[in-house]
Order: sequence, then C-alpha cells, then structure tokens
Amino acid sequence: MAGSLERIIERRYQGRGLPVAVVLPNGSRIELSPGAEVDVIARNFAGLRALASPAMGRLARTYVRGDIDFTGSAKRILGIAETMVGSIAHGGEGARGKALAWFHRHRSNKANIQHHYDVSNAFYRMWLDPRMVYSCAYFRSTDDSLADAQAQKIDHICRKLRLSPGERFLDIGCGWGALILWAAKNYGVTATGITLSQNQYDHVCREIEAQGLAGRVKVELRDYLDLPDTEAWDKIASVGMFEHVGPRNFDRYFGKIARILVPGGIVLNHGITHNQLGAAALGSGIGDFVEEYVFPGGQLAHISTVIEGAAAQGLEAIDAEALREHYAKTLWHWVERLEAHSDAARAEVGEERYRIWRIYLAGSAHAFDRGWLSLWQVLAGKPYADGRLPHPLTREYMYGPRRTAGAAAAPGTTRTAGGIAAKAEGASTTGAGT
Repeated sequence: MAGSLERIIERRYQGRGLPVAVVLPNGSRIELSPGAEVDVIARNFAGLRALASPAMGRLARTYVRGDIDFTGSAKRILGIAETMVGSIAHGGEGARGKALAWFHRHRSNKANIQHHYDVSNAFYRMWLDPRMVYSCAYFRSTDDSLADAQAQKIDHICRKLRLSPGERFLDIGCGWGALILWAAKNYGVTATGITLSQNQYDHVCREIEAQGLAGRVKVELRDYLDLPDTEAWDKIASVGMFEHVGPRNFDRYFGKIARILVPGGIVLNHGITHNQLGAAALGSGIGDFVEEYVFPGGQLAHISTVIEGAAAQGLEAIDAEALREHYAKTLWHWVERLEAHSDAARAEVGEERYRIWRIYLAGSAHAFDRGWLSLWQVLAGKPYADGRLPHPLTREYMYGPRRTAGAAAAPGTTRTAGGIAAKAEGASTTGAGT
C-alpha cells in the first residue's frame, strides 16, 4: 500500500514545478523539480496518505500530529501547499467541523475562550509585541516595527472613538489590557475591560497596579452578556473578540451594546470577516482544522452581515475601514517571531501546541494575503431619540502627527480628536510625536 501511495504522489506532483523534494518514510527522496528548496517529509503511512490526497486542513492536521514535516519557513511552505492542493473552494463546514462546532457552540463562552487564550502568558509574550496586543496592527509605513504598529492601532481606535477626559469607556474582550491602559493614560477616560481569560485578567490586574492606574482602570472577569443593562457607557470598543460571537448571536451581541451605550455614544467593532458572500468556513478543510485545534466556537461573517446585524439593533454605521493587508503583515510578524523562539516555545507549551500555533498563524496570514479573509473596523453610534448622531463631517479627526509609541499627554493638557492639544491657560503647544 505504501508503495502505491508513493507512486500516486510522484504522478500527482511531477510537472508542476514545485521546488520540493518529498522524503519518504524509508529515507528515499522524490525530487519534484531540479534544485528543490524545501523538503516535505512523510514520517509514516498517514503522512503518505495526506500527501497523496491533499487538502489544506488535512496537511495541517498531519503536520500537527507529526506525520509530516517540512524544512524552511512556514511562509514558504504555505504557498507551496496551496499549489499542491489546487483550488480552494469556500462554503460550509465539513461533517467533522459541523459536529465539533455544534459541541463548541453549546458549551460556555468561557470554556471556548480559555481554550484559546489560557495557553501561557509566557508563550504569547514570545511572539506578541511588548504590550501583548493580540489583534491586527496598523502600519503607517511598510518598515514600521510591530511594537510601533500596535501602538498606532491602539491610538487609531482611540481617535476614531474621539475619547475625551471623564468619559466611561468599555473594552469588550480586553485581552492583556493594552487599549484600556493606553486610553486612560493618554485620553483621560475611566476605562473598564472585561475578559473571560483568567490569564489575561491576572496580567491586567498586575499592570494596573504597576502603572499606577488603580481607580482609573479596572478589569472584570465576566461575559459581555452579563453586563448590567443599567450601566451606561459613553464609548465602547470590541477588538478581536467578535470572531467568537457568530452571526446567530448578532442580535444578542449588538443588542447588548445598544442597551448599554448612551444616546449619542459610539462603538468600534474590530473583527475578522469572510470575503466571500455566504461562506461559513474556509475551504479545503481549513475551517474544520481551526474549529478543532484553535478557535472552538468561532464563526465569521461577511462585512455586509456585520453592518446589517448592528443596524437591526439600532446602531448606525458611520465609518468602515478594511485592514486586510495590515493583518497579513501583522500575522507574518508573529510567525517570524514564533519561529525565532521555536526552542523556547516548544519548552513552554510542548511540540504539538507549538506546531498548532505555527501552522495556524501562518495559514491565517496566507488567507489574508490571498483575500480569503478580511479585517474590518466598523464605527457605529446610537442615535438620539430625534435621530441625530453628531460626528465630524470628515475623517481628518482620525489622523494627526505620528506619535511616539507610549507617549502620554503631559500634565495639564487636554485631548482633541486630532491628538494632544495645547496646555490650558494659554500655555504653549506640546507635541506627542513626529
């Protein structure tokens, strides 16, 4: 049987010009083109079978299990893998994915969130930026560092929301707290973050104390659905948690936001979307792999469905910005950093989990590069009873002088939509960056 699979592999890939040598379990090599750059190694019969009848999800699964391996970077192998597989059709989940999805969507949000985020803070610290921002960065130039791009993203959100001193600001799914800490320091808001991850909660509590922000910033370990409807927030952000909600729950998600947002208040929803209308999952078994190994219970929708879901709950969209290329670049930064710390990552979380995250991050980056997925920031507001929703006529308020990462407003300064304003009582203008 193994010999038959080897012949199938050779016939399937010869002539495609793949810069690959397939290394068989007995150590022999099948050169698919002269001067192969990458070895794809079949460790056993399961690895041979996956290469003989490839799908992206199957190749990822066999890599995680150690049935196949490869040399070189994950970025290089993903492009090769797509050529090996051929057409990637997008549509519904497979039978395996549907069964897993049903199970994950009928257990608690907390269980799903902890599966993804409570891996190890030390592990995430190896490949995230120093603020541990686990969402799409914002690159003003192609040579921005990851740390600068994440600081720019955080400030971009604060400017879009037009945060002002004294406002009550809520971050739904606050991660390791970078946004609420930045908003309190630089914009003078009273900030609250909520998370379902114990690891994230513990980290944010330590940072609040370390940065002297007790009384101005707090974090709560709770589900957004448990937020009291009696609380009222001036501004709300949801960054990178929306993927856990799913279209079937948009009414509850946007409904909760609409109930706790003050009239005239603004919300920014930052989340991954499908680029193909009607798609429920990435094709070639990718969606099933992600459901099983990485993001249990996660569901994506097209941007039109997101805006429709918000509108159905009375939230008016006033701006939408696509950051697909920014997320591809962010993800490749993460992949390179993870691979650079591969030995330490394996020691921290084990071989299998390292492989899961390596192939997941690289596969996600490839999907954004290819336009299968996108990332949208949607700004919406809750109109007053008379239908008014005051906001600037142009987008100029979102942009301003380039700021130094971590720069804070000087004492006695106030915030404008464009950045740090002049000091009170006629003092000279102070800048926050270049």
